[in-house]
Amino acid sequence: MESSGVSPVAAAGFWTGLLACLLLMLDGPAYRAHILGLSAALRIVIPAALFLGLIAVVLSLIGIARAGSKGMALAGLVLGLIAAAMPATSINTARHSPIHDVSTDRTSPPQFVAVLPLRAAAKAANSTDYDAKTAEQQKETYPDIGPLHLDVAPPQAFDRALAAAHEMKWEIVATDPAQGRIEATATTFWFGFKDDIVVRIAADGNGSRIDVRSLSRIGKSDVGANARRVRDYLAKVKAT
Repeated sequence: MESSGVSPVAAAGFWTGLLACLLLMLDGPAYRAHILGLSAALRIVIPAALFLGLIAVVLSLIGIARAGSKGMALAGLVLGLIAAAMPATSINTARHSPIHDVSTDRTSPPQFVAVLPLRAAAKAANSTDYDAKTAEQQKETYPDIGPLHLDVAPPQAFDRALAAAHEMKWEIVATDPAQGRIEATATTFWFGFKDDIVVRIAADGNGSRIDVRSLSRIGKSDVGANARRVRDYLAKVKAT
């Protein structure tokens, strides 16, 4: 007869799921603290957490099916699902977000100037060239992203654009009201990745046109981060 206590299988599922979640929680901070390199953080820890999460799910389901207390088995199942779902979602998003450079103007994107020395000092792996392939991939992946038109003169549009950049908590690198350009750097929360942004404000009839470009310094895919940033920024400008 099965003991009424927690089964070893349920306990194993719980601790495996907990370990997987801890790996995910510590991965970003360990990279930011330079304890882990980029390759280890992305190509070893995350797949390991996914694998352990799946194991935890299987073990916990077995534990639930057995007699006795199911509390630890259910907890292990939840931890395993979290640990497996987060990496799986990121991997799937990366597959459908093949670019790391997003611009509201795919024909003549805003150009970086002030951030170039910062990118050089950081040995940024990604080029600032926005080529035809990137433009085509962006059109297929983010067809909704385009410029923002405002019914105000460029000086007022510049003020609104700068205010929105501050609201986004970006590090402002340079502002040039005469040329209608703002350059900034955003730091992602968990891993601390640096992405650079350039905003261009130009006259557009009786109003203004605002274009923005967001570019990751490293990584082939940005997991949709730059597109989200562009959308959120333009929404703030519009609401300012």
